[in-house]
Amino acid sequence: MQRYLCTTLTALGLAIAVSHASANTVLRASHQFPGGQGDVRDEMVQMMARHVAEADVGLTIEVYPGQSLFKAREQWGALTRGRLDITSLPLDYASGRHPEFSATLMPGLVRNQEHAQRLNDSEYMELIEAVILDGGARVLSHAWLSGGFASSEQCITSPDTVSGQNIRAAGPAFEEMLEAAGASIASMPSSEIYTAMQTGVLDAANTSSMSFISFRLYEQVECMTQPGDFALWFMYEPILISEQVWQGLNEEQQAALVEAGKAAEQFFAEEAAAIDQEMVDVYEENGVEVVSMSEEDYNAWLDIARETSYKNFANNVPNGQAIIDAALAVE
Repeated sequence: MQRYLCTTLTALGLAIAVSHASANTVLRASHQFPGGQGDVRDEMVQMMARHVAEADVGLTIEVYPGQSLFKAREQWGALTRGRLDITSLPLDYASGRHPEFSATLMPGLVRNQEHAQRLNDSEYMELIEAVILDGGARVLSHAWLSGGFASSEQCITSPDTVSGQNIRAAGPAFEEMLEAAGASIASMPSSEIYTAMQTGVLDAANTSSMSFISFRLYEQVECMTQPGDFALWFMYEPILISEQVWQGLNEEQQAALVEAGKAAEQFFAEEAAAIDQEMVDVYEENGVEVVSMSEEDYNAWLDIARETSYKNFANNVPNGQAIIDAALAVE
């Protein structure tokens, strides 16, 4: 009887071990962008989910787009506390907790997509990623989105054109610059711009080219300022994983996520240049005037930024001057 009981318990133990070994780990990925409508940020996350599934390492990514799981500004806190596994996040949204992140939405700091790619492999990004990791997350995939301005009042080109307009500026660095130029500021996620414009809360906004398309802002504006040759606006929107969650995965699962992240990053790099032109085409097709900043306009904005955003960041953010210097060192 004793021998039978031991044999039975041993078999049961093996069955439980096999069950645990074959169990599938499910990771929840949340973002604020429309799902299944061609938004490149959603497509990056969906691509990662497919790659991980194909790797067959006992890992599944469930994607929750359009703030269906967490609100836009709740995602960083949920991620770093282990309540959320993966997110595609405009990193500046977390600058209230980590002011260093304002350097990822700093006026004129990124000139174009090629420059952004060089920043990804620089000391600047090492400094940013150190803050991300210390905060409880890690980067799976880099993405920089260029953007512009749109207004229901008048075209935004030189600094004087924002005077008197109530504008959504996306982050502290842009808010400081625009306020110095005479604009009134309203803070909100890009997913709330449409309603704010529709109800008259906003006259104008700056956000990424992809968000200008995905959130159909052409229905609410009269003039769009495209990035063009002088892109004042670039925002870092990486795919992140909770460090707590990462440490709970086995090496095969971690490797699958790294490879999936690289594939998503490459996909974005190939799509990035086309996004700005798609935005121009969509806005022109919908009767919106599209303009560009001149080099003179761009330099006038940079003069304001250096005396507001750059100076405040260097003076008030831990390691702020080193982060700015590291970014400016990348040609």
